[in-house]
Amino acid sequence: MTSTYPNLLKPLDLGFTELKNRVLMGSMHTGLEDRFWNIHKFARYFAERAEGGVGLMVTGGYSPNLVGQLAPLSSTMNNRGTALLHRHVTGAVHEAGGKICLQLLHAGRYGYQPLIVSASATKAPISPFKARALSTKGVERQINDFVDAAKLAKFAGYDGVEVMGSEGYFINQFLCERTNKRTDKWGGPFENRMRLPVEIVRRMREAVGPEFIIIYRLSMLDLVEGGQTWDQVVTLGKAIEQAGATIINTGIGWHEARVPTIVTSVPRGGFADVTAKFYGEVAIPICTTNRINTPEKGEEILAAGKADMVSMARPLLADSEFVRKAEQGRSDEINTCIACNQACLDHVFQAKRASCLVNPRACHETELVLTVAPVARRVAVVGAGPAGLAAATTAAKRGHKVTLFDADDQIGGQFNYAKRIPGKEEFYETLRYFQRQIELLQIDLKLNTRVDSKALVGQGFDDVIIATGVKPRTPKIDGIDHPKVLGYLDVLRHNKPVGKTVAVIGAGGIGFDVSEFLTHDFGQHPEGEQISVADWQAEWGVNPTFEGPGGLAEREPTPSPRKIYLMQRKTGKVGGGLGKTSGWVHRNSLKHRDVEMLKGCRYDRIDDQGLHITLTDKNGKAQESRVLAVDNVIICAGQESFRELYDQLSESGVKAHLIGGADLAEELDAKRAIRQGTEVAAAI
Repeated sequence: MTSTYPNLLKPLDLGFTELKNRVLMGSMHTGLEDRFWNIHKFARYFAERAEGGVGLMVTGGYSPNLVGQLAPLSSTMNNRGTALLHRHVTGAVHEAGGKICLQLLHAGRYGYQPLIVSASATKAPISPFKARALSTKGVERQINDFVDAAKLAKFAGYDGVEVMGSEGYFINQFLCERTNKRTDKWGGPFENRMRLPVEIVRRMREAVGPEFIIIYRLSMLDLVEGGQTWDQVVTLGKAIEQAGATIINTGIGWHEARVPTIVTSVPRGGFADVTAKFYGEVAIPICTTNRINTPEKGEEILAAGKADMVSMARPLLADSEFVRKAEQGRSDEINTCIACNQACLDHVFQAKRASCLVNPRACHETELVLTVAPVARRVAVVGAGPAGLAAATTAAKRGHKVTLFDADDQIGGQFNYAKRIPGKEEFYETLRYFQRQIELLQIDLKLNTRVDSKALVGQGFDDVIIATGVKPRTPKIDGIDHPKVLGYLDVLRHNKPVGKTVAVIGAGGIGFDVSEFLTHDFGQHPEGEQISVADWQAEWGVNPTFEGPGGLAEREPTPSPRKIYLMQRKTGKVGGGLGKTSGWVHRNSLKHRDVEMLKGCRYDRIDDQGLHITLTDKNGKAQESRVLAVDNVIICAGQESFRELYDQLSESGVKAHLIGGADLAEELDAKRAIRQGTEVAAAI
C-alpha cells in the first residue's frame, strides 16, 4: 500500500465487518435499476468498481413500495422475485472482493407519478403531481414497507442498506415545516417530525439483526426555506445512532434548492465543513460527500479530521479503477470527474441510461468492450480535441500503433477554451489525463503539424480517423466586419481586449461561457484557480456557520467588471438548450452579475453607435427596436464542421472515419465527441 494516502486507504472496522478503505461509492441512479432485463449489465457495472478497489458501494435508489416510486415502473424492492434477481449483482460484487448496500429511497412528493404520498398534501416544483397526505395508519404502512425492503435486501445478499433521509425525498419531507403541516404524532414539534426516520431505523435494526450495515443519509444542510436548523440536525443524528445506524452519510440540499451542490462550479470538497461541524456528535463513522473527485482531496479531508469516510459517486463513473490507481501510486492516471452532469444526471432526468462524458463505457461495460485487436494496425488520428484524443487512446489501448496529428501546439481543441471559464477549471484534469495516456500508450504525437491527404496516403496508414473539429460560424449581419466585432476565439484564445459594455450574440453553451468569462475579475481569482469555499458560500447564500433554517443566508452582491447583454434569436427561455441539471445554475450565476438576457432578437446592423436590434414575439412580429451602445459585439452564433481533409481523402479514394465536431457541429458536444471517438476506435 502506498503511503501517499494513508487515511483514505486505511481500513474501517465496523465491528461485525471491516471495510478495506474509506471510499464509499455514493448512490446514483443509472437507469439500469429500472428494468429486470438489465440486471447483468447492472452487475457488471458494480463488479468493475469492486475490482477497482472501492471499500463500499451503494446502489441507486429503490423504493420500498409503489407509492414511493420515482416514476411508473421504476426501481422497487418489494418482493422476493426481485430480490432473487439482485443476487446476480451481490454475487458479482462479492466475487470481486467488494461490499455493496442497497439504497432505499421513497420519493414522496418528488415522484413523477400520480400515486405519490407525503407528510402533507403539497406539490413539489419538480413534479406535475400533487402528493396525497398520508393518514396515521398510512405512515405506519410506509415504515413497515421500509423494514420489509431491508429484509429483502438482506435476502438478496446485500451487505446492508442506505436509508435515504435527505435531498428533499419522503423522509426529509416529514422533517421540515416546509412540507410537514401535520398535527398528529408525526407532525408539529420537531420531536414528532423526526419520529418517522427514527422508527424506520429502529424497526429495521430489529428486523435485520446486528450484523447488517445500515447507512442513514442525514440531511445536514437542506438549503431551502423552512428547512431544519443545525440543532435539529444534531438531535436527529444522535437519535439515528441510538436507533441502530452503522454509518451516517452526509446529505446536502433539496432538489428544489436554488443553491448548486454538485455542478463543476462548486469548489472541491465544498461541503466537507458541514460534516466537520457534525463530526464528534456521534460515535459511529461519519461520511462526507459532494465534489470530492481526487484522492488528494479525499486524503486532505480525512487527515483534517472532518470525517471518517468520503463518498464519491460520479468520480467512480469516470474511472472504475480510481481506488486501485491511488493504491498503486498512479493517481496521475485517474480519469477525473469534471462534474459536468451531461451524461449522468442529465440522462437520468431524460429517462435515459446514465453514462459519463469522459468515460462513455460507464454503465455500458458489457457493450463497449475494449478487447485487444487480433491484428495491430497503423492508425492516424487527425485532430487532438476530445474526439481525437478518445479515438487515439482507445485505439492504442487495443494494441494499434497510433499517430496523432494536430495543427495546434497543444492537445485539447475546444477544451483549451472551456478550461479558461471560471467554474470549469476541472477541464484541466481531462487534458492532464489524456496527456498522460499519450505518454503511457506511446502514441506518436505530432503537434504543430497540419497534414494533407497526400501526406496521409503517402505514410500508408491502415485507418485514418478525422477529428478536425469545428470553425466558428459567421452570421450574416450588416456591419459584421466592424472593428468592434470579435469572435469567441478572439476572446478565449487570442486574449484580445474587450470593452466595458459588451453584446454577446448567441446564447448556447459558448455564449454563456464567454459571458461568464467576461463577468469575472481575474485579479481576484486567477485563471485556472477554483473559487474559495468562503467566497462561493457568500456568492450563493450559504451560511458559513450552517445555522438557521436550511442553512441559508443572504447572497452577497457579485459585481461584474462589464455590462453584458446575452442575446438569442429564439423566443424561448434564454439558454434553453443547456443541461437540465446545470443550465439553471449558469442562468442564475449570470443574472446575479446583472447580465441582461434578451430573447427574440433580430440583429439589424452593427455600426459606430453599437448593435441595433429588434425584439420580436414568438410569431416573428416586431415589438421593440433598441440600440445597444456597446464597445464590442462578440459572435457566439454556432459552428461549422471543419472537414476539408475528410473531403480530400474521399476524393482520393481513401475511406476515413469522421468523428466529433467534424462530423456534426450543431452545438459543441464533448459527450458525443468522446463517445463517438471511443466507439469508432473500439471497432477497428
